[in-house]
Amino acid sequence: MATVTNISDETEQLFPPCNFEMLQDPRPFLEDYWATTIPIALIYLLLIIVGQNYMKARKGYSLHWPLILWSFCLAIFSILGAVRMWGFMGTVFLRGGLKQTVCFSIFINNSVVKFWSCAFLLSKIIELGDTAFIILRKRPLIFIHWYHHSTVLVYTSFGYKNRVPAGGWFMVMNLSVHAIMYTYYTLKAAKMKFPRMLSMVITSLQILQMFLGAIFGILTYIWRQEKGCHTTAQHFFWSSMLYATYFILFAHFFYQSYIMPKIKGKTKNQ
Repeated sequence: MATVTNISDETEQLFPPCNFEMLQDPRPFLEDYWATTIPIALIYLLLIIVGQNYMKARKGYSLHWPLILWSFCLAIFSILGAVRMWGFMGTVFLRGGLKQTVCFSIFINNSVVKFWSCAFLLSKIIELGDTAFIILRKRPLIFIHWYHHSTVLVYTSFGYKNRVPAGGWFMVMNLSVHAIMYTYYTLKAAKMKFPRMLSMVITSLQILQMFLGAIFGILTYIWRQEKGCHTTAQHFFWSSMLYATYFILFAHFFYQSYIMPKIKGKTKNQ
């Protein structure tokens, strides 16, 4: 059976980093100032209130081209991140099995991991800009949107500092769903028509992401004595609580958006 060191060396050889992934590591800075994401999240929530009050007596802006560009850039980032992280996680899985992919902190010093974990964390700050488009265009801002954006930002920073073992799968799943979601947003902003089924699929993938996130968190806790899988009850509690609330909220959104209208439609026809 291959040792952790051998698997790490083999992964480095089979899945070498690109030149842009070997830039200076900003991890020490991001780890030292992880708690700043809490005031950032609070300022974000405050700006939502200010923005909605500002737009209350105003007509919504179109922002057609800025929205296309915004969604396109996030789609490209998510696609690149998903491809690179799937490649890395797939290589680790083939060389060491599922446990090694869940005990992700073993590979925390890999150049690919260092680059994309930093980029992933910073992207959660950038993605707060999604809300600005909703407010400025006077679209409905639902609870799940701002709750998800703000809590994901804080927890991602918390997990980054504490090197939560299952972080690899968290990144892979989130980047993969966002690759599809932001591509959809880009094309939708460009006035392309899509069947309603596609938005249902995207929401279903988000629900699946929350379910699998909880499963990986449980596996991490089960394997917490393994090398690279060290975790605490605090890590397990917060990840479980967040994934549970995300699962409930996305499932409720799915029911209200896709199931309830059909039930009401059938009732009216009867």
